[in-house]
Amino acid sequence: MAAWGRRRAGPGSSSSGSGGRERIILSSTECYIVHEIYNGENAQDQFEYELEQALEAQYKYIVIEPTRIGDETARWITVGNCLHKTAVLAGTACLFTPLALPVDYSHYISLPAGVLSMACCTLYGISWQFDPCCKYQVEYDAYKLSRLPLHTLTSSTPVVLVRKDDLHRKRLHNTIALAALVYCVKKIYELYVV
Repeated sequence: MAAWGRRRAGPGSSSSGSGGRERIILSSTECYIVHEIYNGENAQDQFEYELEQALEAQYKYIVIEPTRIGDETARWITVGNCLHKTAVLAGTACLFTPLALPVDYSHYISLPAGVLSMACCTLYGISWQFDPCCKYQVEYDAYKLSRLPLHTLTSSTPVVLVRKDDLHRKRLHNTIALAALVYCVKKIYELYVV
């Protein structure tokens, strides 16, 4: 998050539109800002409620000014991305190891990789798939950030979420994990039953 604050101060991020770029005003349906305004004891609960409402309203951009909630959300998204990538990479290793290694030794790598792929895919499906936060990614692109009304914020390091379509990536890791499951079941059958 601190790195984002440094990037924001770079070229193209000022409100005057340096470099010939103009600030584009987004409509109220595209960007929602969770402001860090403490009014009462339950401010954190109010911030969380606002974030949940913005996620469910499916805004294109959500700017989270409160540091604690912004960091937690960024970590949650990072863990979900890690599970997705691990499921894809481990499943791919499971499926292609038998092509690269001798048949007698390939199952020592492919079976654990297949189990890891299935475990990550299952955990993602249980914990992340139905969470509205999984439709968002943290935005780091300085040009895209310069288009947002960040000059109105009191925080210098807000977390900016951008809504992305994740249908294809879910299909990818589910397909690869399913193929890894089929391979593992077939290989275990060959090793222990036959």
